[in-house]
Amino acid sequence: MKTNETRNLSFPDLLDGLLQYLGNKSYSQGSLDNYRRTLCKIEPYMIAHGIDEYTPSVGTGYYEHYLATHELGQSRQKAMVTAIRRLNDFHSGSEYTIISEHNIELLSDDYERVLDMFVVQCIEAGNKPATIKSKKFFIRNFLNDCISNGCMGIHSLDPSCVCKACLMVGNKDAWAVIRSFFRFLNINGLTEFDLSTLVPHYKKKTNIPTTYSEEEILKFEKAIDCTSNIGKRDYAMLILATRLGMRSGDIVKISMNDLDFKSNKINFIQQKTGEMLQLPMLPEVRDSLIDYISNARPDAPGDDAVFLRHSAPYQAVSTAVLRFVTTKYFKKADIDISCKKHGPHVFRSSLASSMVNDDVPYDAVRKILGHSEPDAIKHYAKLDIEKLRECAIMVPKPSGSFKIFLEGGAKP
Repeated sequence: MKTNETRNLSFPDLLDGLLQYLGNKSYSQGSLDNYRRTLCKIEPYMIAHGIDEYTPSVGTGYYEHYLATHELGQSRQKAMVTAIRRLNDFHSGSEYTIISEHNIELLSDDYERVLDMFVVQCIEAGNKPATIKSKKFFIRNFLNDCISNGCMGIHSLDPSCVCKACLMVGNKDAWAVIRSFFRFLNINGLTEFDLSTLVPHYKKKTNIPTTYSEEEILKFEKAIDCTSNIGKRDYAMLILATRLGMRSGDIVKISMNDLDFKSNKINFIQQKTGEMLQLPMLPEVRDSLIDYISNARPDAPGDDAVFLRHSAPYQAVSTAVLRFVTTKYFKKADIDISCKKHGPHVFRSSLASSMVNDDVPYDAVRKILGHSEPDAIKHYAKLDIEKLRECAIMVPKPSGSFKIFLEGGAKP
C-alpha cells in the first residue's frame, strides 16, 4: 500500500491493514491477536484527546500516557514499543525489517547435554511446547547464574553455588522448575546428592475468583439489544460464556463446522489445552445462534468463523472485542463492577461457583469447563459458603486465665 493511502486511512482501517500486512509476512494468529489487543487501545486515546488523524507522534504520546498510568514489566513495555513501531512503519510506508533477533547464548556442553535430557523427559511426560519453552528459559538462566558463581559444569555444582544462584532468581516461579530439574539429575545419577532440597519453596497467593450472582448475570443478558444485528451477535457470543462457561479465546475461534444443530452439540478443540470438548447446545444458546447466523451474520464466503466484524473486512472478531462488549453491557445493566474483575472470564467462575453451590459434583464441573487437571476447580470450593458453614467448628467458651483477661482482669 502506498504511503499517501495509508496516511488517509481511519485508525480502524489502518490497524486492519497492518494486521493483514503482517499476516502476509506469516505472523501467527496469536501474534496478530496480541498486536490487535495492544494497538486497539490507541483509538479511545485519540477520541479522548480530540485527535482525528493518526501520526507516529500519536503512538508515542499514547505509549507515554499508558506508561504513566499503568505498571508494566520490561517485556510488556518492549511489546508495546514493537507494536507501535510496526504501526508507524506501516503508516509511513517504510520497508519491513526485522527489529531484533534474540540469540540464545549456549551453555557449556555439559550443561546443554543434561538440559536436553531433561527436555526429553518433559516431552515424555506430556508437557506442552509452551511449558517446555518456559522450563528451558528458567533452567538456562539459573545455570548461567551457577556459571557466574564458578560452577562450570554439572559435576562442579555444590550447595554453596546452588544457594547463591537461587537467591539470584528474579521470578520465584522458577524455583519449582529448578527443583524438578535437580530431582531429575539425582534420579538419573548425574549428581551425587539431591540438590533439590536446597531450592526454596514459593507458594503463590491464591486469589478467590470473581463471581456475579445469577440475578446479575440475567440482568446482564437482558441489557443486550437483540433487535440490532450487532446486538444479535453480541448476545450469541456472550451467552456461550454465561451459560456454557466457554473461554473467550474459544468463543472468537468457534467455526460453523463446530456447531451441530442436529445433535444440539458444540464440538471444538480448546485453544488452551488442545483437547476436544463437547458442550450441550442449550435451547437459549441454540435460538441465539440461529437468530444471529440466519438474520445478522455478514456474508463472508471465505471465513468459517461464526462471529464476524460488522464492518469490512468481515473477519473473525478478536478477544478484545469480546472484552469490550462485556464491559459495555455490564455498565448498561448498571451492575456494580467497581473493584471487581469484569472480563468474559468472570462468567466461567460465576458458572462454576453456581454449579458447586447447587451440589454439582466437582468432576462434572471440571468436565463442563474443559479443565484437564483433576484439581483445577478446587479453588471454587472457597465460594461454596453453605458447605463451608457445615465444616465450621463452634468456638469454645473462654476459661482459665483467658476468661479472666476478657473480663478485665490481669493479662494471661
